[in-house]
Amino acid sequence: MNDWPEDGGHGRGSANSHSEGARRMRHVQRPQAPQQPPRYDQDQGYGQNQGYDQGQGYNPNFTQAQGSGYDSGYSSGQVYGGQQGGGPQGGGAQGGGRGNVPPPYTPQGPGRPAPDWRKRAKIGSIVLVVGVLAWGIGTYAWASSQMRNEVDLSKVIERPSEGDCTTYLIVGSDSREGMSAEDKKKLHTGSAAGKRTDSMMILAACSSGNTMVSLPRDSWVSIPSFVGSESGKQYPARGGSKLNAAYAMDGPELLVRTVEFNTGLRIDHYAEIGFAGFANIVDALGGVDLNIEKGFKDKKSGADFAAGEQTLNGEQALAFVRTRYAFAQSDLQRTKNQQKFLSALANQAATPGTILNPFALYPTLGAGLDTLIVDKDMSLYDLGKMFFAMKGINSGDGKSMNMPLSGGAPQNSLKWDMPKVKQLVEQIRNDEKVTVESDR
Repeated sequence: MNDWPEDGGHGRGSANSHSEGARRMRHVQRPQAPQQPPRYDQDQGYGQNQGYDQGQGYNPNFTQAQGSGYDSGYSSGQVYGGQQGGGPQGGGAQGGGRGNVPPPYTPQGPGRPAPDWRKRAKIGSIVLVVGVLAWGIGTYAWASSQMRNEVDLSKVIERPSEGDCTTYLIVGSDSREGMSAEDKKKLHTGSAAGKRTDSMMILAACSSGNTMVSLPRDSWVSIPSFVGSESGKQYPARGGSKLNAAYAMDGPELLVRTVEFNTGLRIDHYAEIGFAGFANIVDALGGVDLNIEKGFKDKKSGADFAAGEQTLNGEQALAFVRTRYAFAQSDLQRTKNQQKFLSALANQAATPGTILNPFALYPTLGAGLDTLIVDKDMSLYDLGKMFFAMKGINSGDGKSMNMPLSGGAPQNSLKWDMPKVKQLVEQIRNDEKVTVESDR
């Protein structure tokens, strides 16, 4: 009996000329991957040997073995939902894979570049310079606004010709302006009304060397004709009188006119400070160091000094420059003390520690500028030149002296040695080294 199933007459031994058909087997269907677009190969293009057959659907698991009709059952290792080209984390171009495959290692970008310290230093230097300039300009503008430019030298008539040096007439007045009753008692100034000159000196700032010449207040001089600074009226000459009388008659303008008339030297700038301002400047600086060669006392000025190096505060400094009755030479010794102290004051004020330190500079300027009276043409720059010229004298770059004298005159006054005065003036006007000596 034939056990083969009926096959339409095509089984083994059939008389039919056709070959026997294949035995029927149970069909096992392989799981199909999700449909995906065909990959593109630049060399072969779409569908060539990549599982793409014309007229058939795309088989993502197509291999060369399948293409030849043989299936070994070996998986190509593809994991559905894993990385499939395109995006860095699978899922095609959008990286939208459905598996839990961790993303591949992504190398880090280049590290942060090393800081350019040279560039930073350059920027820092620029910022510092701009800040210093801004501070300097602001300070200069503020200090200039505080200056009291009250003396009008254009009112002085018949002035001498200008010389090669810059000349200043520096005056210390006994003005009590701004002082309380307690201040007057503390500083031993008394309560006299008005103001008079307590000290006068010419400072010549020259390239050949600076010269400071004290003018004794009791100098016997001629007071020339002048135009009143307030009234504008013409006043006749008065003949012989003490120098400080000129200031008492018509203030700074007549004092400048009298000095110029008697010396023949043109005064370029005028600076005046009162008792209170002088003492305040010294205190703002924290005192002034001074070497007193011989100790002295004076009840009227309040002076009480021992010999030696010491630091004078404002009260002591004022007593030092005002004392006259404790010395045999009276006013002449006082003028020498005034020169010595002003030079030491300028030497301490015109230092980087004061100029570049806002905590020292502003109090010093504030203390002095409130009571410092100058001419209308004097700038803060001119004032600085004056202080540096005085500092130079203290450092030995210059000369300090009294006006040359030839003896006594009426009213216990002092007479100038006019030949020496003329020689001194010529040397200053021509910017020559001063060789004239004062006998006193």
